[in-house]
Amino acid sequence: MKKTITTLLLLFIAVPVMASSSNPDPVKMKENIKELAEYFEAKGYAFNQMIEDPRFKLVEDITGKFTRAAEIKIENFEDYQGVIKYDRKRDKIRDFMTEYAADLESAEKEYGIPKHVIAGIIGIESEFGRYRGSYNPFNAYVSMYAEGHRAEFAKAQLEELLKFTKKRNMDVLSLESSYAGAMSYAQFIPYSLNRWWVGDDLYHMPNNIKSVANYLAHFKEITGSVEKAVFRYNPSSMYTKVVLALADEAVLVMEETE
Repeated sequence: MKKTITTLLLLFIAVPVMASSSNPDPVKMKENIKELAEYFEAKGYAFNQMIEDPRFKLVEDITGKFTRAAEIKIENFEDYQGVIKYDRKRDKIRDFMTEYAADLESAEKEYGIPKHVIAGIIGIESEFGRYRGSYNPFNAYVSMYAEGHRAEFAKAQLEELLKFTKKRNMDVLSLESSYAGAMSYAQFIPYSLNRWWVGDDLYHMPNNIKSVANYLAHFKEITGSVEKAVFRYNPSSMYTKVVLALADEAVLVMEETE
């Protein structure tokens, strides 16, 4: 364990913990990361090597990011559309549906999910591939655990992430995500990646299309409807409404081209 302690000391010298809205305790954070390292090293993962990598960086005040996001209350649907830049997504859906017509048709046929709904999800989640995220999922989940924010969830997702990357021989620190650890154009968390992701390349759009369809098909079978499956993708009535609205836009714009 000497290597682990040395690594943690170097980590906290190299990555200063700034004062923040959630006021994380640097000593407690160090203890939490040490605990995490011991857990994953015992499971055979080279966790110490990962946190020694210069690409490993704690996400400053990750608790505050979640807290501030949760505090934003948007009750008006038009305001919600404005916040997510709905008009810009609507303007891009025709090109997306045209470019990936064969992939969307194939996914609809295989999984029984309307192609317009698949497009709606990818449009809302990443503006059809424009956004990949500016964080790293490993960094994000370690930071959550270090600060004690949803610690058990973060630990579970981190284990799912390491399983996924090990199976596919991926460099976990090369991945991109949201600060919440959601990845690729479909914005899957690691748990979902291990259950519904189709293919190996996270940034291959046809894989994203099939994976969204696979996810929705699973929850459509459980809930009995596409609308309820979309709600399971993100349990928000506003989110469900905006995805289905964008899907309806897709139907209209594609009818105009026929």
